Amino acid sequence: MAEVKYEIKENLGILSESAKGWTKELNLVSWNDYPAKYDIREWDPDHLKMGKGVTFSAEELKKLRDILNELDL
Repeated sequence: MAEVKYEIKENLGILSESAKGWTKELNLVSWNDYPAKYDIREWDPDHLKMGKGVTFSAEELKKLRDILNELDL
């Protein structure tokens, strides 16, 4: 399997932290030298290992925001 290249352009916030120090974060990440996208996933403390996550374009993130704003939380 080919190596995935990534660069965290901006850390936008930490959503949670596990007992082992992994953090679930919202970041702006460039994957394989493509333009950066918004990304939610878990990272180890050194940002060398990651869990599965999901990426969003700016438009998708705006739609997600709108959906979340409509929820009665």
